[in-house]
Amino acid sequence: MSVTTEIVIIIALVFVNGILSMAEMAMVSARKTRLQELAKRGDNDASRALEVFKEPNKFLSAIQIGISLVAIFTGVFGGATIAKSLTVWLSALEVPAGYSSGISIGIVVVSITYLSLVIGELVPKRLALSHAERIASLVAGPMRLLSRIAAPLIAILSVSTDAVLLVLRVRKKPEGHVTEEEIKIMIEQGTQAGVFEEYEQDMVTRVLSLGDRDVNDLMTHRPDVVALDVEDSSEENWKKIQESGHSIFPVYQHELDNIQGTVSIKDLWAQSSTSDRPDIKSLVVPALFVPEGLTVYKVLERFKQAMTHAALVIDEYGNLQGIITLHDILEAIVGDLPSLHMNGDAEAVQREDGSWLLDALLPVDKFKEMFEIDEMPGEDKGYYDTLGGFMLVQFGQIPSPGAHFTWNGMRFEVLDMDGQRIDKVLVLPAP
Repeated sequence: MSVTTEIVIIIALVFVNGILSMAEMAMVSARKTRLQELAKRGDNDASRALEVFKEPNKFLSAIQIGISLVAIFTGVFGGATIAKSLTVWLSALEVPAGYSSGISIGIVVVSITYLSLVIGELVPKRLALSHAERIASLVAGPMRLLSRIAAPLIAILSVSTDAVLLVLRVRKKPEGHVTEEEIKIMIEQGTQAGVFEEYEQDMVTRVLSLGDRDVNDLMTHRPDVVALDVEDSSEENWKKIQESGHSIFPVYQHELDNIQGTVSIKDLWAQSSTSDRPDIKSLVVPALFVPEGLTVYKVLERFKQAMTHAALVIDEYGNLQGIITLHDILEAIVGDLPSLHMNGDAEAVQREDGSWLLDALLPVDKFKEMFEIDEMPGEDKGYYDTLGGFMLVQFGQIPSPGAHFTWNGMRFEVLDMDGQRIDKVLVLPAP
């Protein structure tokens, strides 16, 4: 065999190995979701790739058979003729005969190894990673043909592989499903690549986290609920309405747990156009009640069924614990929204010295997000839902203004009390 023929055969084998390596990497790296999208657009190649995905063992076995055969043939045409020619050439350069043969073989081995690594492995795999779905679609047809040709051998290999795995007691795992964390990571990668905007990533992350939250995390808690007593004068109730800036109000009689229903500012203003003093009693509508601990998604379903935007949250004894509105849920998705009645009493304000002035009713989930905390003591047992509840658990008693403790490298201090309830909290790095 001539030197030229041997060089052509070796280069051809290296290219074939590259194609097989590229096909293997593309099929392994291709995203099924992207292939499904292409298939829906009428891409027949993508459809064939999805068919190959259904039986990955056959495809991988066919690839390995092809790569093994290429390796065998490369060994057969291992450059013996080239090495002999190089030996003659080196001898002509007066290289000692004892060294020329070894040097020739070394040059051939290094050259073939270099070509195999660069042309047969690295470049094809980089191409496959860069265009995984497109390449997977293109090679799906030829790979299916190769699988059919090598079907008998593939069957033997599959049985042998299963037998070895059985001996090793390795069970076949079901195909894994995409987890919530994986979706978050993909969205983050998409944001870094410029596919998504940062606010889109934030919204998706919030939506995914919403499923783990309940009404206690989002509702306006009982101490901050603005409710109207039907026994109070119209002037007093109107004063509450104007100062609150809310759009819907629980209505009670004598005591807050004796709920009569709710009334909306829209109905009040509509009646005020025809009457100097709207009659709150006549505008009260039945309230939607939901139990505390109900998930946010289930509350949304209740809103849809009842055709309302607000619900009153009660405990197991029927006592009012708070109110949750569609606005609260929207804020949990898009972040804090400004409203006409906002007067600067925000839930969290960072001061110039770096410390934080926080509302004690700040939900624990929001506190953890702000300070990048994974878990808080007692949280998993449901001991508290707010920052104030966390502090009460830590104190073990009703604190006084100025009381403080240190946890997780932070100093928590009670700034203000509202009766028996912690109202304002100062958080700063522990000294």
